[in-house]
Amino acid sequence: MLLEARGIVKSYGHVEALRGADFSLPSGEVVALIGDNGAGKSTLAKIMSGVEQPDAGEILLDGRPVSFGSVEEAREAGIETVYQDLALCADLTPAANFFLGREVLKPGILGALGFLDNAVMRSRTREACERLGVQLKSQSAPVSTLSGGQRQGVAVARAVTWAERVVFMDEPTAALGVLQTQRVLDLIRGVRDAGVAVVLISHNMQDVKAVSDRVEVLRLGRRVARFATADASMEDLVAAMTGAREQENGT
Repeated sequence: MLLEARGIVKSYGHVEALRGADFSLPSGEVVALIGDNGAGKSTLAKIMSGVEQPDAGEILLDGRPVSFGSVEEAREAGIETVYQDLALCADLTPAANFFLGREVLKPGILGALGFLDNAVMRSRTREACERLGVQLKSQSAPVSTLSGGQRQGVAVARAVTWAERVVFMDEPTAALGVLQTQRVLDLIRGVRDAGVAVVLISHNMQDVKAVSDRVEVLRLGRRVARFATADASMEDLVAAMTGAREQENGT
């Protein structure tokens, strides 16, 4: 198993967000993490990606226990996240967002003086976007001028460019139209096909059925069901989320 969470506990004051939650992510798959509001999905994802630290339990990468004290430590392990708000700087270009915190300096004395190699960053950004089928109307325009789907594409392409192992995607199609949603789902398939495992957090069961290989269901801070997506109906997923189905399915 590539990435696992075992018995994760997390409380915020008197609120128990996670009560012994488990999660499993095989290599090269899209695993959907679903549940009703307050089930603990985002909290568990934040813990596995270094944003939060658990009160108890363990995270395993390639079967070995790991502890991510920060997002940077998770990134060093090859784990990236596409947040629901995209975490893009609206006034910066796609390339500037791609390399934010990872800027490429010019060679020689100019680099030593802090001059950025914008041409290289634009070229690498264009190549990454083309590889994933992200079409941008301009490399020089700020991302605030892009459509919602294009901004989502920039955020996904950036994460995939730097991720070596895992990408977490939190509600990647929220507030997108039908055509833009389809393009993002195609992006997710492209990420998986490139060999990067994906954790998809979504309330949209149609998206989950369309792109995931497996589904794990959280309810009240615990994993209550697991499915192979091909074997699960919409009714199965909803039943697990609402509590009509409480027993884990080991498929």
